[in-house]
Amino acid sequence: MPFGFVTKTIHSWLDYPVAAALMILPVVLGLGESNPAALWLSVLTGIAALILTIFTDHQTGLIRVLPYRVHMAVDLAVGLTFLAAPFLFGFAGLDAAFYWLNGLAVVAVIGLHKPEPGPSAA
Repeated sequence: MPFGFVTKTIHSWLDYPVAAALMILPVVLGLGESNPAALWLSVLTGIAALILTIFTDHQTGLIRVLPYRVHMAVDLAVGLTFLAAPFLFGFAGLDAAFYWLNGLAVVAVIGLHKPEPGPSAA
């Protein structure tokens, strides 16, 4: 029995607020205490996430040229990068917690993804 419940539609509606949060929260939280990269990595990732969402072939994509599977692969790469960032860049305290929590959230959403039904055999 599949455990996934995050559909393509749900994922598409999460993309815009997540991109905005990645751009705004680092400033609001004052990230960058342990390393200035803690602020800018998230802001730049948020900008990239917004662009990715706009170009993804899903319900909220505006210019639907990127396959959804490519979007999911990029999301996974971002999640894993966020989990590794505190170790790679020496983030500590709130900086590290921000990246670990966001990385876990992204990987969890991908892990809970409900596969799209495949084409039926005609």
